[in-house]
Amino acid sequence: MNVSLPIVERELRIAARKRSTFWVRIIAAFTGVVIAGGFLVLQLAMTKAGVGGGGAFQIGMVLFTVLTWMSLAAALSAGVFFTSDCLSEEKREGTLGFLFLTDLRGYDVVFGKLLATSLRGFFALLSIFPVLAITFMLGGVTGETFWKTMLALGNALFFSLAVGMLVSAMSRDSQRALIATVVAMLMFIFGGPVLDGVIAEAYGRSFGMTFSLSSPGFVFMSVNKFGASIFWQGLMTTQIIAWFFLAVACLLLPRAWQEKKQETRTGGRGWSYALKFGGAKSRAHMRRILMIPNPVVWLACRERWQPLVVWAIALLTVAGALMIFTRTAYGLFDMTNYMVGGLMCVIFYLWVSSQSCRFLVDARKSGLLELLLSSPLEDGQIVRGQWSGLRRQFGLPIVIYLIAQLSAALFTQLTTNANVFAMIKNAMLGKVFTAISTVLGTSVVLANLITLAWFGMWMGLTSRNTNFATLKTILFVQIIPWFAIMFVSYLGLILLMMTFAMNNSGNPASVITGFTSWMPALYTIVPLVLTLLKDVVFTVWARKKLYSSFRERATQSVMPVKIVVQHPMPPPPITPAPPPLPAQH
Repeated sequence: MNVSLPIVERELRIAARKRSTFWVRIIAAFTGVVIAGGFLVLQLAMTKAGVGGGGAFQIGMVLFTVLTWMSLAAALSAGVFFTSDCLSEEKREGTLGFLFLTDLRGYDVVFGKLLATSLRGFFALLSIFPVLAITFMLGGVTGETFWKTMLALGNALFFSLAVGMLVSAMSRDSQRALIATVVAMLMFIFGGPVLDGVIAEAYGRSFGMTFSLSSPGFVFMSVNKFGASIFWQGLMTTQIIAWFFLAVACLLLPRAWQEKKQETRTGGRGWSYALKFGGAKSRAHMRRILMIPNPVVWLACRERWQPLVVWAIALLTVAGALMIFTRTAYGLFDMTNYMVGGLMCVIFYLWVSSQSCRFLVDARKSGLLELLLSSPLEDGQIVRGQWSGLRRQFGLPIVIYLIAQLSAALFTQLTTNANVFAMIKNAMLGKVFTAISTVLGTSVVLANLITLAWFGMWMGLTSRNTNFATLKTILFVQIIPWFAIMFVSYLGLILLMMTFAMNNSGNPASVITGFTSWMPALYTIVPLVLTLLKDVVFTVWARKKLYSSFRERATQSVMPVKIVVQHPMPPPPITPAPPPLPAQH
């Protein structure tokens, strides 16, 4: 039987003509080579300085672990940025219904979109494999471990894409689809192991692996643990779940693309509209407050559900901090505080980036940005209006969250001496540096959020898709600078220590010992200071671009197409005929 998938062929042809399809594999491979090279340089410098390092066996194993965990994080987040909005975008633009006017089925559209959106992620992951194979020459990694790890990474990528596809089939709004995909992935990654741990604790038995088999992260971790059978069972379980999600998406999509009639109350617009924007009285009150100073602030703050969720996250963080203050098992709660606080911080990073990108992307697509530019509003007023809207939505909840995190971190570290400065001989000086680093770390989180907001606004103005604008914001502001800062900080401090040791010809070992005792403090404070400088540079650059090039970039999508008229080529020169040959007698 010949199975024809016309959408798959069409989407593959489109993806093959995109420059990003080719560039993403080059960038991924280059990133892997740079990280591996930087890691080897750091190991060599640490070995020369006598403060660490190891043999080739240990270096190969550590390098393989670092690269595979980074690849796992990228694979698990692929569905958030690649597939969570691929179908919902078609719904918003009204083009999905035209596909179902033909004889196409749900699986045609779902698998076509899946292949088109997964090519970039698959090629990026595939380009990392040769870099990972370098560890064979260093030792510490067997062939079985390598290939099982590659299977686990491919499985994580496919699972994430399937979850994003199912969420996109059920959603219409890009930001809600992104948040739902993040929540679903977190539930599958951590939900199974946590549930098995709770069951084991409640019944007083050893840790079971019944629900953990549904976690792609657990499958990755079980490559060299728990026995070979656990890995294959987990791989099969996650594959069944992923294919089930795709089957459900194929069944739901033909029935979920229509706009359903909303139940309305007398004088109202429907319960979903009221849930999103508030009741009639609250909407009128918000218009009176926000429209007069700057109407863009009102446009950016209309949705009511986002501030409520942000406040809920902030209050949960405060509750966790109060729990730490009232308990005596500080070690456990200190670890929990960092894990939960770090997760909340990542959620805030993602949310601020998405919201700052979303407003201008949607305004360009709907034509709202053209109306704003044709009004008496100046370019600077539009930019300041969105910035004021972001401050109104996230400002106070984020401040409360940061205060709670700062208080909990200071309390646990100064109470239990659980700080990175335990090697400093002077206990009081260690506590002072602990307090300074904690306050500086909180300031860095705030600076990162401000930078993400400004840079996200610029990405939203220059991008066509909210999710890709969010991805570029996170990638350019957080991920790439973080690797560069950590590499420069560690290598710079090691080279500084080696320089002092070589200049002290009398007793270089004492210099190395003194530096080693201060290394934890320097390894913490120097990257934080460099991160603050990075945030200042990105914020100033994004603000300058927004205020100077806003109208030019906003009108590029609506400017008339320039038709280049090619002049006809001149006729070829007429070559005279050769003279006749003389007659031969």
